[in-house]
Amino acid sequence: MIPDVVVVGGGPAGLTAAIAAAGAGAGVVVCERLPRPGRKLLASGGGRCNLTNTLSPGEFVERLGRHGRFALPALEALGPEALRSFLSERGVATRSEDGFRVFPSSGRSGDVLTALLRECGRRGVIVRRRAAVKALLIENGRVVGVDTTGGPLRARSVVVAAGGLGYPDLGGSGDGYSMARAAGHDVREPVPALVGLTVSESWARRCAGVSVSGVAVAVRGPGRRDSAEGDLLFTHRGVSGQAVLDVSGTAGELLAAGRPVSLAVSLVAGMGRAEWLGEMERWRARDGRRTVAALLAERLPRSLAHALCERAGAGGVRAGSLPRGARDGLAGILSGLELTVVGTGGFAGAMVTRGGVALRGVDPRTMTSRLVSGLLFAGEVLDVDGPSGGFNLQWAFSSGWLAGASAAASAAARDPERPGARREGTQ
Repeated sequence: MIPDVVVVGGGPAGLTAAIAAAGAGAGVVVCERLPRPGRKLLASGGGRCNLTNTLSPGEFVERLGRHGRFALPALEALGPEALRSFLSERGVATRSEDGFRVFPSSGRSGDVLTALLRECGRRGVIVRRRAAVKALLIENGRVVGVDTTGGPLRARSVVVAAGGLGYPDLGGSGDGYSMARAAGHDVREPVPALVGLTVSESWARRCAGVSVSGVAVAVRGPGRRDSAEGDLLFTHRGVSGQAVLDVSGTAGELLAAGRPVSLAVSLVAGMGRAEWLGEMERWRARDGRRTVAALLAERLPRSLAHALCERAGAGGVRAGSLPRGARDGLAGILSGLELTVVGTGGFAGAMVTRGGVALRGVDPRTMTSRLVSGLLFAGEVLDVDGPSGGFNLQWAFSSGWLAGASAAASAAARDPERPGARREGTQ
């Protein structure tokens, strides 16, 4: 029998699409190229799976960034609360320890994957492993199936949820981009996102292992600027940490365009140059006999405090005798530390991909292609990405749900006489 829907990819978007399509009465086959589906999901959040957050759909869209409005219909179909309810009904309780990020209460990403696979089984979804899709089959402007390593597989609708290029060892291949291009879709050049950055300053690399909380980071380049707050971690190559990860996609885009990229780091968020100058005046009046580095070490990690004082010409200098030039220089460094970005950790270290299938060719109300009938897209393969904090996984679940339901409807419209074609709902 010809399945109603073929889903390309067995990640969170693909499995959710399969569940939604099967719940609407469609016969569904999932083609997963790896021996085991959901490997990237298992690794997410350090194995804890930050699957969503506590924002409302409107707030979520605002934080999602440049293409957030495109995601709104999918979030309305399956938002954060609906996702948590769905998982809870299938034995996966969730919790938010910080009032924002949401994880499985067990702390195990495997519980989420198990719930998805069990629901696929319950709804009759066939999951084919080691079944790489080589190409879409398109006839007369309509998708009619896929060509796999095991031969052609006909279908009435196809959902491409093949993911991006991040973590190639966990399945990132870019196959979905090739399929989209072959179908006539534009693909915005993919770059690594949520990834560490490489900087040219050798002193920064010598601080590897030092972390600072509560920093503000801004990435700057010709015509572009992006900013975030959070933790910063110095690495043997440069910098990482939440604040850096959240601006890394913009840095990657600028680097890919051959443009110079710099980071400006305020080491204590909310403290500008004037605030630091005031702090140094208090040090002079109150603790003039102590060194500036020792006083700064009460605010920042000791090794970093000493490195910054050396750069400002304040190494070993007492607070009471700090020259004005060194004082001004240190205040500038603390409020806007400049780092020169020369590279990223690449796709091998990228949690997500920025770029992908151009959104103008996809209807956000259904996730269907505007160019090829019966073709749909979901998840990371599309040009939608967000910051850390559950945004990207929630997008995968939401877009997958909407795409699956739409694919079932498309298949039903194509063959209204097939068994189950008139079945409604996605219970």
